[in-house]
Amino acid sequence: MLFDHIPSSSSLLRALRLATLCAAILTGATVHAALKVVTTTPDLAALVAEIGGDQVSVTPLSRPGQDPHYVDPKPSLVVTLARADMLVFNGLELEIGWLPPLQTNSRNAAIQQGGAGYFDASRHVQPLEVSHETNRAMGDIHPGGNPHYLYDPRRGAAVAKALGTKLGELAPEQRDFFLQSADRVARKLQTLAHKESARFRALAPEKRRVVTYHRSLVYIIDWLGLERPITVEPRPGVAPSPSHVARVLSAMRSQKIGTILQERFYPTKTSETLARMTQSRVVILPGGANFMDKKELYSDRIQRTTEAIYGTLAR
Repeated sequence: MLFDHIPSSSSLLRALRLATLCAAILTGATVHAALKVVTTTPDLAALVAEIGGDQVSVTPLSRPGQDPHYVDPKPSLVVTLARADMLVFNGLELEIGWLPPLQTNSRNAAIQQGGAGYFDASRHVQPLEVSHETNRAMGDIHPGGNPHYLYDPRRGAAVAKALGTKLGELAPEQRDFFLQSADRVARKLQTLAHKESARFRALAPEKRRVVTYHRSLVYIIDWLGLERPITVEPRPGVAPSPSHVARVLSAMRSQKIGTILQERFYPTKTSETLARMTQSRVVILPGGANFMDKKELYSDRIQRTTEAIYGTLAR
């Protein structure tokens, strides 16, 4: 009969499974889907990607040229968060001005506080500049501590280990892979931290004095043994007045400071004026890993940052 040659539903199902398995083997793909991880910063994206490899799909919500305090909360970011298995954010109120409404509007229970995919990276580091008393006159102060801890690879290593554990919880079948990968990344970062610290501390003390524009570089100063007697901003987030600029100029001249450090998203006019008046050099540092365009590793971003600073101090 005509219908004798039509396979049963169970035969069709077995054939479909076999075809899927063969396709996976031929393409080298895994039969489980990659975790969709969304991060608030490119540094976190680079760190997750290095740990997770092809077991994760990573999307940062900001780019290295953006001040992470002030990301535009576009509707497209809500869509990105709605599809995420995991949200990795910096914490210590770095994203307080834009992330919470995006989380709420995403209606994704996994990335809300207490959700399975909620990951506050700052909970795994020891912050600097914790302030128990804050007021508006003090400027842009974060009571829980300075949030720019990923400038220090030692703290990056601590975050890496915690990420490995969290990824393993979300994908138990890949737990061993994530833990081993996180340990490898952490050890690499610790080695980098030790090597660069020794190199910078070998410089003469007078060569290790710098001025920074903002207080965001406190972790670099702590890690590399630098000295920063004054900042271009009188208080975090407060534009320098003429009288304060005069104080910075006096400090640079009296202490023979030849380097001003700042990230690319801060205005450069005042720093460049000070540099001309003191025959100093302004070093513009990357605001994060160039992850979207070049898939730069977090460790490479740190190395690029230290090379830029050392090349000026060692002159």
